Amino acid sequence: MRASGKGARHLLAGVAMSALAACGTDPSQLDWDLRPQNLSTAEAARSVTTSRPAPDSRGVISYPGYQVAVARRGDTVASVAARVGLPAADLARANALTPETALNAGAVLTLPARVAEPPAASGAAAAPRPAAPVATAAIATTTLDAPAPSARPASPAATAAGPEPVRHKVVRGETAYSISRLYNVTTQALAEWNGLDANYTVRTGQTLLIPVAVEGRPRPTDTVTRPGQGSPTPEPPSATKPLPAENPAPANRPAPGTPASPDLGAKRTEASAARFAMPAQGSIIRAFAPGRNEGIDIGAPAGSPVLAAADGTVAAITQDTEQVPILVLRHADNTLTVYANIDGIRPAKGDVVTRGQQIAVVRQGNPPFLHFEVRKGFDAVDPLPYLQ
Repeated sequence: MRASGKGARHLLAGVAMSALAACGTDPSQLDWDLRPQNLSTAEAARSVTTSRPAPDSRGVISYPGYQVAVARRGDTVASVAARVGLPAADLARANALTPETALNAGAVLTLPARVAEPPAASGAAAAPRPAAPVATAAIATTTLDAPAPSARPASPAATAAGPEPVRHKVVRGETAYSISRLYNVTTQALAEWNGLDANYTVRTGQTLLIPVAVEGRPRPTDTVTRPGQGSPTPEPPSATKPLPAENPAPANRPAPGTPASPDLGAKRTEASAARFAMPAQGSIIRAFAPGRNEGIDIGAPAGSPVLAAADGTVAAITQDTEQVPILVLRHADNTLTVYANIDGIRPAKGDVVTRGQQIAVVRQGNPPFLHFEVRKGFDAVDPLPYLQ
């Protein structure tokens, strides 16, 4: 509907110009303000990024910690492997593909082992050196871990110019839009760097290069403009920064004169010593259903506290495709708990929280509820056994 609305506005503008010309009115004397009222400028406000470095004659781009190969028109995984001198099965496995998979022109494949650099005369910026295995520990594979520095010292003569891009391994449920918001880059830049198709399709297990931001770009400021002068681009919300601290009054606050509730935590018995505490007070309105609901939904009043289910560290604060905040805690045994449909997040990424500590409040909704997940690695498991 947005595209048709835009076309209608253009048609009306053309009719108006024709009418003015017929009346002899000078358009330069009019104050035009034809800016569409529903235009979103959030994408334009994201970080301006550099272009992807040009590959060498084989399509290889070399960085200190890893190498990637850029596919050409008509390429398959097997043809790229033959061009760079690697086994097709190894290249396919490293990119969650098969050797026969057809590739988009410009698609990026992560090389499972470092290939020797061609002579400088071939168009590459690197000098030859023997192949060596890639240090897989240096690869950033999730949104929860920053890339570790490579054990190999950087060699300016053997690497692409500019900083080494962060790599992101796509997990189930992620889209190009959610990943671009996570790293504060435009979806178009993410697509150009990784050769995505027109629908910005990504697949589970795919490794994406995150575009490198241009340093020193001034941020837009909040100013008032007159009609016809254009509008400043607003700063979009960032998934890397916590939301402002909020302390709304809980909707279920007891009336004055209500006796204090007993401290059940101080009277815990062995039967009540569940591994995880309930993250919100309420009943389960939607059960765990693999493939349809990766956790449970707990009905609770809007503004009521959301509590940490166990001791842990804030691993990520992000948003879903509807801009609803999500908080992820990592616990001692590498189990993750996920809290969604929340507001007023209190801790920041990297903070240590304790069991029962308030970390957010339930978001307003119809009905309001907390979505709670327990994950072992990337796999969602039923939270109920952990809460009983």
